[in-house]
Amino acid sequence: MNEIARNIAAVKSNLPPHTRLVAVSKFHPVEAIREAYEAGQRIFGESRVQELAAKQAALPDDIEWHFIGHLQTNKVKQIVPFISLIHSIDSPHLLQEVEKEAARCNRTVDCLLQLHIAAEETKYGFTFDECRKYLASGVWHTLSHIRLCGVMGMATLTDDTAAVQREFAALQKFHAEIKRDFFAGDDRFCEISSGMSHDYKLAVGCGSTLVRIGSFIFGERIINP
Repeated sequence: MNEIARNIAAVKSNLPPHTRLVAVSKFHPVEAIREAYEAGQRIFGESRVQELAAKQAALPDDIEWHFIGHLQTNKVKQIVPFISLIHSIDSPHLLQEVEKEAARCNRTVDCLLQLHIAAEETKYGFTFDECRKYLASGVWHTLSHIRLCGVMGMATLTDDTAAVQREFAALQKFHAEIKRDFFAGDDRFCEISSGMSHDYKLAVGCGSTLVRIGSFIFGERIINP
């Protein structure tokens, strides 16, 4: 068993049955993804459209690609034909663009609403109130090529585990609230994407169903200049 395979096994041993691993392969080469694939991993997360498109073309068709980074509207059309899940829907405008391109491809694209749960202003996402207002508007009901499946959040990068846990707990509580108010009876609205290499165990304790783990599996990122 190679190192990547051992790392994947170690992470999965800490995950409950309802939580899936998204192996974050951004900035890592195709060869490293192949090693993870050969170890049985099928879900991979990328945050750069151009890099994702190149990897998707070079790797097996049964990989489930997740987009986890900030998505610019002018790049949507490049990933909609094959993407399995977009974690980072952070505005109504972006949803409209995904709808337009998904209709063009005759696909239904699964999406998560990204919530701004961190203390850092640099993070993207709806505030809780913005998200409530958008869902209450009902506009999303007209998007017939999008399926809203849950929420995503990124905690503050800090050693204060109590603060991180509060943020993940707030996301879990908000997910339950909008599930009750807008998605009652919709079994597909079930995902909470939270937790990364340094905090995924806290996220799992707060209901995470998708953990996004990169450096723990692949090592430190390789970033081309």
